[in-house]
Amino acid sequence: MRVLLFGRLGDIAGWRERDFEPPPASLSALKALIAAEDAALGLALEAKGVRAAVDRVIVRGEAALGTDAEVAFLPPMSGG
Repeated sequence: MRVLLFGRLGDIAGWRERDFEPPPASLSALKALIAAEDAALGLALEAKGVRAAVDRVIVRGEAALGTDAEVAFLPPMSGG
């Protein structure tokens, strides 16, 4: 499973792309695994406005993850 971090999330983590093997079975399990390794990143992923996309589709709430899933975490967007 590949995990991508965009914007400030990548800055917090110190990485932008990482493979997780074996892959967690769900989005919540992935977040828990990441938080256990990096508390600051775990908090950032739970912040208001952070979205997750699984296989390029934005998901709300829980999602099952396959072994070849691509999960992207997107920080809140700003614009003008």
